[in-house]
Amino acid sequence: MNVFKYSNDNKRYHTLAFEGRVYKACINAGLSCPNYCIFCSEKSKLFTSEGSITEQLIKEKERIFKKYGEVPLCAYFQSGTNTNAPVEKLKELYDEALNFEGVTSLSIATRFDCLGDDVLDLLSDYNNKVPLTVELGLQTIHREDYSLFLEKYEELKRRNIKVCLHLMDGLPGETEEMMIDTAKVVGKLDPDALKIHLTYVVEGTKLCEMYKTGKYEPMSFDSYVSTVVKQLEYIPAATVIERLTGDGDKRTLVAPLWSTDKIKVLGTIDKLFASLDTYQGSKYNKNAL
Repeated sequence: MNVFKYSNDNKRYHTLAFEGRVYKACINAGLSCPNYCIFCSEKSKLFTSEGSITEQLIKEKERIFKKYGEVPLCAYFQSGTNTNAPVEKLKELYDEALNFEGVTSLSIATRFDCLGDDVLDLLSDYNNKVPLTVELGLQTIHREDYSLFLEKYEELKRRNIKVCLHLMDGLPGETEEMMIDTAKVVGKLDPDALKIHLTYVVEGTKLCEMYKTGKYEPMSFDSYVSTVVKQLEYIPAATVIERLTGDGDKRTLVAPLWSTDKIKVLGTIDKLFASLDTYQGSKYNKNAL
């Protein structure tokens, strides 16, 4: 018998596998970020290829079909800030993706400071036509522009647009308590989906300079696993957890090197959930202070 109602296996958190797998075709639309974070590399294109939207989708379709057979595709605008352009340009990009045979939905990764009213209206139009998810990189509530995030998040929800929030553990200056506080606050927002990332030290970033000069220390394996489990206890059970660890580019990753063993990270999270006899949402209380 499953101890967690949103699980059909041994997981104690709400995975995409329970919902039905989403087959994301990753796209680099060539849209830059207005501001690069200290952990970001402008050259990061790990999951995308070169070429037009159509050319990239042809390659992604071949990759996905080879592994899973003929399945519906979600055009995932992943690299960069995918609302950072005039709406006319965005419409061209999104339409090209949706006109590709086999694409049935859109997922658009962006920054909340790149969601003007015209962009929100455009996203609302697409949301009325096809399944749409907007992925927002919040990372932490301990930031000066959190009120702006909250404003844009509420605008998206008011338009009935699904939102997947990104959190990042191990940011410079953040304690475990601060990371858990982020999860507590985010949980009360009832996001549709959530991704939790580890902060990587990557060549060519400001964070890498800090690491090499002893001004930044990445999270340890044990600390990350423990923090993730504690965070998920405050996330509503209905929120889909799309990711609990990322895929760092091994060609440029400097630290922490333990993060390259993704199977071990996920397996240890499962074991800790079981040993503590806890699960996603076990401490969630929307009305708690």
